[in-house]
Amino acid sequence: MADVNRTNGGANLLALRSHNTALVLDLLRGAGADGISRLELAERTGLTPQAVSKITARLREEGLAVEAGHLASTGGKRRTVLRLVPGAGHAVGVHLDRDALRAVLVDLAGTVVAERCAALDLGAGAEAVVGMVAGEVEALAKGVRGEGRTGAAGADTAAAESLPALLGVGLALPGPLDHIRGVLHRVTGFPEWDGFPLRDALARRLGVPVVVDKDTNAAALGLAVAGERGSFAYLHLGTGLGAGLVIDGAVHRGARTGAGEFGHQVVQLDGPPCGCGDRGCVEALCLAAVARGDLAEAARVLGIAAGNLIALLDIDLVLLGGRTIATARDAFLRGVAAVLDERARRAGEEPVPVRAAPGEVADGAAQLVLGPLFGRADA
Repeated sequence: MADVNRTNGGANLLALRSHNTALVLDLLRGAGADGISRLELAERTGLTPQAVSKITARLREEGLAVEAGHLASTGGKRRTVLRLVPGAGHAVGVHLDRDALRAVLVDLAGTVVAERCAALDLGAGAEAVVGMVAGEVEALAKGVRGEGRTGAAGADTAAAESLPALLGVGLALPGPLDHIRGVLHRVTGFPEWDGFPLRDALARRLGVPVVVDKDTNAAALGLAVAGERGSFAYLHLGTGLGAGLVIDGAVHRGARTGAGEFGHQVVQLDGPPCGCGDRGCVEALCLAAVARGDLAEAARVLGIAAGNLIALLDIDLVLLGGRTIATARDAFLRGVAAVLDERARRAGEEPVPVRAAPGEVADGAAQLVLGPLFGRADA
């Protein structure tokens, strides 16, 4: 992976990730176009006015913040408000599914400014897949305008020149994997990826930092950054089934990035074989029901599994996403909610609400890069 402390030229945004700077940047982002005054920044961060002035001065020098007018006077000197400059930097988020790719270019505010989609064969081999991802990222990055470049020192010059003002790439794909080292494990159905250093291979190819995580974790991070609070589960049903878990506001990955392998809980001991090697997994049962057109059964099975998760973790909310859910959103929402409502009724409790998840996995993947800049690596 490119060393973010050895990047050169322009606004070296990733080098600004001090705790205090991140606090200020996050408040500037939250304030939107209306902006926020230095006094309010000091009050809400607990920093001294002098510290805030130094931080905001540096942010203005780097082009990350600008003055945005003044607050109405209350008898004294009118306060100047500052706002974030969303276009000062961009990140790319990529969702690699088993048979498709979606990549988005987002600005510092998290707004998607460009998007690319393509068919993909995850079994085509590492070289082909890395090459395709790199091509899609480079195509998106051509739309970025800015003087600064964040290409790694020593990286291929042509690659760095083609990726102006790009902070990095967040890559989300099915697990299991090691998100710390960016190394894949035995992706269900694609064991040939086991041990492949995807993060480093793509970072060398592009010359920018790359972060790799499970698709469900990326989606959960994106939802938390967008405003979902407390403890919730994001259940993703597409070509597979997985969960992203946010516990007390933070993404829960587990010691080995193994948390959220939701689809491989066994609920039928003598059930059909699953690609993971077990029998009767929720994923196998759900996908089989979808394949035969029995969406009510697929939703019922998903609801049973969601109920097990609620009983285990006592979460506040279930969010449903993924392209299979999107094709019949109402049917899945009704079916899962019916199972959870019945379970809560028997226990004499209030049912945990079920909602459709806004946004896409690729949007959350971009937050794998942007999150640390705003002090929200885990939401």
